[in-house]
Amino acid sequence: MPKLAIRPLGEKVLVKRLEAEERTAGGIVLPDTAKEKPKRGTVLSVGDGKLLDTGKRQPLQVRKGDQVLFSSYAGTELKVEGEEVLIMDESDILAVVE
Repeated sequence: MPKLAIRPLGEKVLVKRLEAEERTAGGIVLPDTAKEKPKRGTVLSVGDGKLLDTGKRQPLQVRKGDQVLFSSYAGTELKVEGEEVLIMDESDILAVVE
């Protein structure tokens, strides 16, 4: 079966969330239920941009490969080939980590 490819539409962005921390700063090992989902991830794919009233597209500010910060409840979680990814509006992204 061919590999499933997802291409976001419009102003949507596909993000892979970074892995949760296994230990606290003090060295305590966290169980899966106590881990907080990271609010940081890597952009996997971006849409064509926002469609303006003029019919032109406004390009997105983020690019594939960017490390981004997003809000806690941003996007919709999807499971693609066993991997969890988020699809969200570009407006849900708070910052690009440089």
